[in-house]
Amino acid sequence: MEFLLFLNSHEKEILELIYKANYSVEENTPLCLLGDKYVGFLKRRQQKVVICTKNAMKLGGYRFSRDDDGENFKTGLMIRRALRHESVHIAQECNNGSPLNFNNSRQTKLIPQKISAFHGSTKLTGEREKEYEAYLIEDQPKKVISILKKYCF
Repeated sequence: MEFLLFLNSHEKEILELIYKANYSVEENTPLCLLGDKYVGFLKRRQQKVVICTKNAMKLGGYRFSRDDDGENFKTGLMIRRALRHESVHIAQECNNGSPLNFNNSRQTKLIPQKISAFHGSTKLTGEREKEYEAYLIEDQPKKVISILKKYCF
């Protein structure tokens, strides 16, 4: 799986927790064809995380060069963020399918760069509160690890 090349130590730990929670991970499935802007999905019933590495590469301007001087940073960031985002949804599933209500998330605002993605995700899932929470936590790998451990084990 190509996305593994972009993970750092936090995301590798998150991946181990995903497997331990009896979820699997797939890459570049037909679900990714819904649109280039989607980098990750959670198939709840099948307990599978889908990472759309090809979409992340397109969006991030990935270049297949051996001497990567940081140009591929955006692609890696998108993949790590997608894995963390879907992991928040796994923790929510472990919480009987309910939001985690971490830090009274309704009072916290999303940064402007995430608002469009939030609206797109909400259109797909219809789960506004859970998506909002996932977008709030996705940039906090230690928090993602903590909630996975708290709610799934």
